[in-house]
Amino acid sequence: MTTNEKTNRLINEKSPYLLQHAHNPVDWYPWGEEAFKKAKALDRPVFMSIGYSTCHWCHVMAHESFEDEAVAEILNRDFISVKLDREERPDVDEVYMQVCQAMTGSGGWPMTIIMTPEKKPFYAATYLPKSSRYGRIGLIELLDAISYSWKTKREGLLRDSEQISEYINQGENEHISQAEPSHEQLSLAMNWFQRMFDENFGGFGSAPKFPIPHNLIFLLKYSFLEQNKNALDMAEHSLCQMYRGGIFDHIGGGFSRYSTDSMWLAPHFEKMLYDNAMLIWAYTDAYALTLRQLYKRVAERCIDYVLLELYDETGLFHCGQDADSDGIEGKYYVFSPAEVEEVLGQQEGRVFCGRFDITDKGNFEGMSIPNLLKNPTYEQESEGDEKSFEKLYEYRLERSFLHKDDKALCSWNALMIAALARAGRLFGKKEYIQTAEKAQKAIEKHLTDKSGRLKIRWREGESANDGQLDDYAFLGLALLELYASTFDVSYLSRAVEVWKVMGELFLDEENGGFFMYSSEGEKLLTRPKPTYDGALPSGNAVAGLFLQRLFAYTGQEDIRLASESQLGFLAGFAQREKAGHSMALLAFTEVLYPSFQLVCVMGEGEAPQELLELISRKFMCNLMVILKTSENERELSEIAPFTAAYPIQEKECRYYLCRGNTCYEPKKSIKDIESLIV
Repeated sequence: MTTNEKTNRLINEKSPYLLQHAHNPVDWYPWGEEAFKKAKALDRPVFMSIGYSTCHWCHVMAHESFEDEAVAEILNRDFISVKLDREERPDVDEVYMQVCQAMTGSGGWPMTIIMTPEKKPFYAATYLPKSSRYGRIGLIELLDAISYSWKTKREGLLRDSEQISEYINQGENEHISQAEPSHEQLSLAMNWFQRMFDENFGGFGSAPKFPIPHNLIFLLKYSFLEQNKNALDMAEHSLCQMYRGGIFDHIGGGFSRYSTDSMWLAPHFEKMLYDNAMLIWAYTDAYALTLRQLYKRVAERCIDYVLLELYDETGLFHCGQDADSDGIEGKYYVFSPAEVEEVLGQQEGRVFCGRFDITDKGNFEGMSIPNLLKNPTYEQESEGDEKSFEKLYEYRLERSFLHKDDKALCSWNALMIAALARAGRLFGKKEYIQTAEKAQKAIEKHLTDKSGRLKIRWREGESANDGQLDDYAFLGLALLELYASTFDVSYLSRAVEVWKVMGELFLDEENGGFFMYSSEGEKLLTRPKPTYDGALPSGNAVAGLFLQRLFAYTGQEDIRLASESQLGFLAGFAQREKAGHSMALLAFTEVLYPSFQLVCVMGEGEAPQELLELISRKFMCNLMVILKTSENERELSEIAPFTAAYPIQEKECRYYLCRGNTCYEPKKSIKDIESLIV
């Protein structure tokens, strides 16, 4: 930075997104009371722009408008301007996304909100060009019009702001009656998936097409529980086609956020930690269910990508990587045949180009996205692929720069911990479990305060913003996955602590469900309780799954009551809406189908190998396994009091199996009980 380069208030922030705008001529404020007090003092409306650092269209709007002196002059003269990182303040983003969707019928980022100094919005949009074109109003014209109206016809703007604020509050306060989870809800969702399924390319609906891994995880579970071949076929076809397409990075591993077409060929190239974590879960389950090696290979390549590109020396994981390189979308990922042949040699290069559809004509703006969509032998590993990948990976690292959002988010890290622990358990890879444990310790060190409460973000030695529902619910689920993979009782103990804080800060005791942000948090326009699964599963749905599993492990009565209430709350929404509730449906399967609780009691030592093998074979069976030893007996009996009744035989192992409310005689061998777990 030169000494005369302009900076604004964002220069003191830690968010990579805010820092991207720290040298704009716009006099940006971060979200906070200072901005709104200034707006009141100067009697100006507030212009708020919401985005995140790896967002392509956020970059476009920044270059077109926020780096422009003419736009900055209007904003600095007539508005107070606020920049917000949606990943650091998901509560603010959620509230104003509801506003945007209500006012425009759609939403996305960058999101533009114009509001009163009292934070009541009267205008919303997503991307806006600098000047009007193709029937879309430009930012300059919009700002001039609103500035004029604010000065001369403010009553209309204020009336609009009151009406939209009232409308949003009414929607949030709408009471949905609780319902019981039912098989009918599962079958109705299954029917919806069948109607929306793309038989040609997999996935659901048309372009743009998102992976939405939790849909596939539910279908895999449903296919097993109901022996439903259609559910399995939909999940498998989707998983195969996503891997074959350009949405999967065949060179470096990992998935991009979504595909701009229906065949998964041309992605929106940004890669996010949460997508890859959930996809690791989906491919891991698909492998464990079918034993098809392709799924294991894809999951492992996603893990390799995350560990190589997004892993931090603290043990935490970074958020993601940008779609743009050197200001051009996808430049980092595409190739020409000449480039490939230069790197690999002519003969190997031609073979590689033929396998991965890299042609002179190209499939993306004159260049080629490597893919296997035209290759019928996609499932077979080609000799030499690994070395070719390594060479091309090193080449593209030197060819162009790829921005990384290097902050660590608690909720996304928790998803990755859960995915690693699950993959380690089902693949028999202890190194994955160890990495998950290290990340969990890093959350405790860097994203947890002295009272055990969570923070949203960690970056450059600083944690920020009080944890929200997603942070607690996702971490709770991750802790249970860690326990299932290690039998370390401390993870169960911490999971109970997480539930207690979650209940204290977020539970709606009157109407059920959990609020998105804490009762102690900043009061916003409304206090949402999201239940809809988007690219990420909702915090309420994950809370339902977490509580149901926590009760199965602990048998604690207060957790049972909380679980029943939460599943009833979710069932009310699932009954009204047939789509967007896959994670809640996954939780429903654990109460609608037989559940099994297996307590292995032994004197000392690690879990028997036969027990570990049983877990991998019966992973779909709603099976919760507890290991009781002389070392953990006291701590376990405090967390799961029912285990106190199972005596330890110093030199023998005993297996105590219960199916629902029915318990069987203790057995000495897994073979004696395996047939009972179906």
